[in-house]
Amino acid sequence: MAAQQNPQLPEVVEIRQLAPGELERLLGEEERLWRSRYQWDFRPSSELVQRFVQMQALSGYALRVDRELIGYAYYVFEDHKGLIGDFYVRPGPHSALFETQLLSSVVESLINTPGIRRIESQLLLNRGGIQGAPLPFDRYATRFDREFMSIDAAAIFDLERRDLEAGLRLVPWNDRFHEETAHLIAASYRGHVDSQINDQYRTIPGARRFLTNIIKYPGCGQFSAQSSMVAVDDATGRVRGVCLASMVSEVSGHVTQLCILPAMRGVGLGYELLRRSLTEVVREGRSIVSLTVTSGNTGAIRLYESMRFKHHATFPALVWEGF
Repeated sequence: MAAQQNPQLPEVVEIRQLAPGELERLLGEEERLWRSRYQWDFRPSSELVQRFVQMQALSGYALRVDRELIGYAYYVFEDHKGLIGDFYVRPGPHSALFETQLLSSVVESLINTPGIRRIESQLLLNRGGIQGAPLPFDRYATRFDREFMSIDAAAIFDLERRDLEAGLRLVPWNDRFHEETAHLIAASYRGHVDSQINDQYRTIPGARRFLTNIIKYPGCGQFSAQSSMVAVDDATGRVRGVCLASMVSEVSGHVTQLCILPAMRGVGLGYELLRRSLTEVVREGRSIVSLTVTSGNTGAIRLYESMRFKHHATFPALVWEGF
């Protein structure tokens, strides 16, 4: 049998060079993949991408073969950091190789951008080469595996209610909790593995931006105040824990954050916050609820598994630093 020849690599083009509408077909493929794999409506994000492409206001690269696009990635800047906002390569026999090619172009561009000292990305759709192959500029790179998990409505309604400690009550989200929740996040993630993946967790200003992104922008779906629960101390009015949720399609919700004050861990507060939030998501008409969790966060995974969450996919969270 003849040896298989290496494929010809696609042409790498800057997103700003694309003609209006040129990315539309590829974004449609990506929408269908998000829906089939994660029950996630990607349309709000893809519409935003198309709008910025038409304005020539998006930084990133696309892969082109015979005048047809087969992949794209874009990135944004946040202070000293570059964030890879989305990354998609059409599935195929050589997609792993093409993913590496595209990621190399993006990371090289960011490393060479003045003032950028860190790059972050979470590539949920990747199932190919990035998952197991050496990373571009790997001397600067760290890979963290993350799990995509979900639970259905029947399992949610089977969960038993647990009593809270005296003086605690759960209430729906209100914007008045924003500032105190930012302080809670920064305190809760101090020294936590997730603060290595997302450096917004390390500071109160960063946590404020993180919350604003969840609540105001469509990347994590449509935020639901009704399904987002806050644990409040009746005596002091202080926030002791939060569980935030968004609606990501007509059938699916997503838990974007579960965070407990360190002093309140181990008393069942996380379980009951999550149970209440899941119940409200189903009451809003969704039949499945998902979340993501870092594989090394074994305590959280034990909690989710005990509540009958199922594992569906593992994907890489990537960080480049020190270049």
